[in-house]
Amino acid sequence: MRHHASSGSSNAASRGGNVVAPAPQWDDRSVKRGTMVRVALWLLQEVGEGNVFTKADLRNAFPGVEQVDRRMRDLRVRGWRIGTNTDDASLTPNELRFAQAGDNVWEAGKARPSDGTLTSKSRKAIFERDHYLCVSCGVGGGETYADTSYDTAQLGISVRREETGGVPRVSYFTECGRCRAGGNATRALELEEALRIVERLSGDQRSLLSSWIRRGQRSATSADQVWAIYRRLSDADRKAIADAVDAPR
Repeated sequence: MRHHASSGSSNAASRGGNVVAPAPQWDDRSVKRGTMVRVALWLLQEVGEGNVFTKADLRNAFPGVEQVDRRMRDLRVRGWRIGTNTDDASLTPNELRFAQAGDNVWEAGKARPSDGTLTSKSRKAIFERDHYLCVSCGVGGGETYADTSYDTAQLGISVRREETGGVPRVSYFTECGRCRAGGNATRALELEEALRIVERLSGDQRSLLSSWIRRGQRSATSADQVWAIYRRLSDADRKAIADAVDAPR
């Protein structure tokens, strides 16, 4: 592996400053655990959040285990963030980054998400609701990121789990791979630069930004919505849109 967590040998996890119940050792065979659970523990104890590992590292840790890659991907439905080279340009095609741990899947009742796996129909409905745009950064699927000339966005469904008044709530939204993996953290504007940009915003732009901050996500403008539709149309249909936009009012 390219990096190892300094706390890789620790058997306890810390979330939000509170120490939670110690996690079992990933290679402890005295208790039968599913591959997904063992992969989660391996990521925590051998890789460490924020660090890079390869597909070969994963397969070497689980020799002879079929579909170990798929079991790792199953963790994403449980809130685990695992980035690839399509999300993070610093990674090679064979590398992945363990960006963030999600649910404690080794605990009773946590291995199977209460919200279930989304159907293709449900995923399509979420994409359509969000106009096929990342609600965090606004990029459209297949578009090139503004800070690169080669890194294109791939859209996926992210899960947000919250608790209000002791009642758990699950919501789904569209995000690009970079935002889902937390890759934007390495590209984020520094505070002073962001504040300088805020100073240059017009009143309408400030109001729009304020609404995004209150909602906790970027909302698409009417122009954004038309653009997202335009990109999915045939050449002939695109011309019809272009003619309508250029027509005098």
